[in-house]
Amino acid sequence: MHPAPRALRRAVAATTIALLATAVGCAPQPEEKASDAPSGSAAACAKGTLATRTSGKLTIATDEPAYEPWFKDDKPANGKGFESAVAYAVAQELGYDKSAVVWQSVPFNKAFAPGEKTFDFDINQVSISDERKKAVDFSSGYYDVRQAVIALKGTKAAKATSIADLKGLKLGAQVGTTSLDYIEDVVKPTRDAAVYAKNDQAKSALKNGQVDAVVVDLPTAFYITAAEVTDATIVGQFENQGGTPEQFGLVLDKGSALTSCVTKAVDTLRENGVLAKLEQQWLSDAVDAPVLK
Repeated sequence: MHPAPRALRRAVAATTIALLATAVGCAPQPEEKASDAPSGSAAACAKGTLATRTSGKLTIATDEPAYEPWFKDDKPANGKGFESAVAYAVAQELGYDKSAVVWQSVPFNKAFAPGEKTFDFDINQVSISDERKKAVDFSSGYYDVRQAVIALKGTKAAKATSIADLKGLKLGAQVGTTSLDYIEDVVKPTRDAAVYAKNDQAKSALKNGQVDAVVVDLPTAFYITAAEVTDATIVGQFENQGGTPEQFGLVLDKGSALTSCVTKAVDTLRENGVLAKLEQQWLSDAVDAPVLK
């Protein structure tokens, strides 16, 4: 048998390639998985199918103890308190019912420190900042907050009506907080601020006269003065610095595939009025306080 002419062999090869291409083109394509879909798309955020740390579960973290009015009875899982309620509302928006939510204890400072996270998101009165964004992702803000000063009634600190009146005082705040930033960057006191690992320590220092006043967020200030240090009073609140209000955001791992979906959920809850209703329910005492200028 003689070898086929070269031209004929080329024609057969070309026909074979064309048939293979047609077959591949007609083959059924694999369905797009939620994890493969563009970030923030409907497929990527399909309810209950997110690429969470544990399949079918949503792991949410906060500090321990969990303080009122953000949580109630130091039990984040009970759905009571503003942040517990917000966490469950976000979970529901993402397609996870209460039984699918797993709570985890993570210290405040560790939540936004560099390094891989053990949670899907953390909710713990963490203010969104450019500096923190270098280490973690944030959702859009779920609460607009102001910082406030509290002091024992009848003291010199309690009579302060301006930032200038605070400069000579011994002020305290929790480490790593915006409250401490306001002392150092806005008040700029003549005495070094006292820094505490927990707000409980700052409150004890206030009661014991170790500091003249402490700085906390406004809702916490109302709770402390109403229920924990009843002989203390809210001296006033600070104006937001710059044009953008300070906001608390949900904290996620840097580059998390969940960030856009969680942000979408928070935005939806803001737009449909759920965040406002929860704020009214749990933070209604945080009404206006005098503004310190």
